[in-house]
Amino acid sequence: MSLTGLLLAAGAGSRLGTPKALVHDAAGSWLTRAAETLRDGGCDDVTVVLGAAADEALTLLDGLGVDVVIASDWADGMSASLRAGLRALPAEAEAAVVLLVDLPDVTAEVVRRVVAAGAGPDALTRATFDGRPGHPVLLGRGHWAGVTATAAGDRGARDYLAGSDVLLVECGDLATGDDVDAFRVE
Repeated sequence: MSLTGLLLAAGAGSRLGTPKALVHDAAGSWLTRAAETLRDGGCDDVTVVLGAAADEALTLLDGLGVDVVIASDWADGMSASLRAGLRALPAEAEAAVVLLVDLPDVTAEVVRRVVAAGAGPDALTRATFDGRPGHPVLLGRGHWAGVTATAAGDRGARDYLAGSDVLLVECGDLATGDDVDAFRVE
């Protein structure tokens, strides 16, 4: 099976005070760490969706061997990035593991657990953290059209997932899955 990692990193990070793709903490760049998390988690390829500060973010990805997509309509919300990313994935990809850049404690082990629970063109698998749905989300190719058709604003695939039979995979023992865009990390 061909599995592609899809990293959404286009947001302006208005609450953070800097574009999400440029944020770093003591462990380094969130952008490079998330791309490596997807690859180390079992993804054959990684596609990164950029938007805000794309030119600066591109320099952080030099040498990582990832594909980059620029979502020109990134300001419309996460749904625009998700649609742009799914449309750009390789034809041979049977499934995509979607990860958000602002989840710095999600590790390759979380990705591996989600992938191991079910992958393939019909898979729909989602990490949970102490019962709370989160990311990564594994979307089999059979779901991409539905996801792109229903994605709106900052809701991404939320509405599609809510109306679907999703396999939930508990990962709270591995990470918090907390979205860190509500405060600035130095």
